[in-house]
Amino acid sequence: MDLNVIIDNMAYLFGGLALTFQIAALAIGFGLCWGILLGMGRLSKNRLIYYPSSAYVHFFRGIPLILVIFWIYFLLPLIIGDSLGEFVAVVVSFTLYEASYFAEIIRSGIQSVPAGQVNAGLATGLRPHQLAFHVILPQALRNMVPSLVNHAVVIFQDTSLAYVIGLREFLRRVNLVDAREARSVELYLFAGLVYFIICSLGTLASHKLERRPRTCGSNL
Repeated sequence: MDLNVIIDNMAYLFGGLALTFQIAALAIGFGLCWGILLGMGRLSKNRLIYYPSSAYVHFFRGIPLILVIFWIYFLLPLIIGDSLGEFVAVVVSFTLYEASYFAEIIRSGIQSVPAGQVNAGLATGLRPHQLAFHVILPQALRNMVPSLVNHAVVIFQDTSLAYVIGLREFLRRVNLVDAREARSVELYLFAGLVYFIICSLGTLASHKLERRPRTCGSNL
């Protein structure tokens, strides 16, 4: 086994890893913001809000992510008359898709807040939007942290799908180096190790954060 192929191409490979982190970070950030709105929409008593939110969530959860990437990269430019570029197309695709999963996490988290907290907030005269952002969401987010971190790990793994439109993220660059050097064993073992280490750290962080709300709650 010749590890020189990894050492010689380290800068190129880790440049792709940096791009992978960028995609994951933007997808998580934008997807979570959109997911919060969708999740709250799924709990709305207003049918004009509830049904579109529910339809969106069920639709995107019912199709593969790779199909969304194809739609955004190939179909959307035909509609708007301009190309988005590989990076923007991937970020938009991930945002639209992952928001549907974040929405269900948000919905479950909000439903986990005790009814007594909601009633107490209403009793103090808080308006619905004040109750949502000052009472419900802060408590719900603490309950959702493990699930959010776990899903962030999944998003990081899914960034490898960006290769289908030619974006040179980490795994795509591993593939390109292998095509040139013909060192599949070394390169793909290295790629697997990198993904394993990063995802394991994310899982450990999830377990640690899962214990924090319980500890804080016991001190109140």
